[in-house]
Amino acid sequence: MTVGEDDFTLDLLFYSRPLRRLIAVELKVGKFRPAFKGQMDLYLKWLNRYERRDDEEAPLGLILCTEASREQVELLEMHKGGIVVAEYWTALPPKEELQRRITQIYRDAQERVAHRSVGAARNVDEESG
Repeated sequence: MTVGEDDFTLDLLFYSRPLRRLIAVELKVGKFRPAFKGQMDLYLKWLNRYERRDDEEAPLGLILCTEASREQVELLEMHKGGIVVAEYWTALPPKEELQRRITQIYRDAQERVAHRSVGAARNVDEESG
């Protein structure tokens, strides 16, 4: 991608037929840094302007890191811009560590679902009240 006089290279670009949109993927070695958001925003805006077709949805971004701070990702509200951050492992941890991580991921997901349910219930109460 060329923006002005600068060239940028996206790591991976996919097209999802079911979603009818481009999926931009950045692979990062190391910990998530907030600057990655700006980089992905630029890529998504460029793809939206120059590559998206009229019958497609806006592109989505996926940033893969070896470590991510949930708090940083939440504070940046990247989901609002169509960006998701996920972690990947360079090696499988011992079985006990893997079980602990999977259990924690499951609990975190349950909390997010419960939080959304409470928020949706509040919105219904406010609208009817």
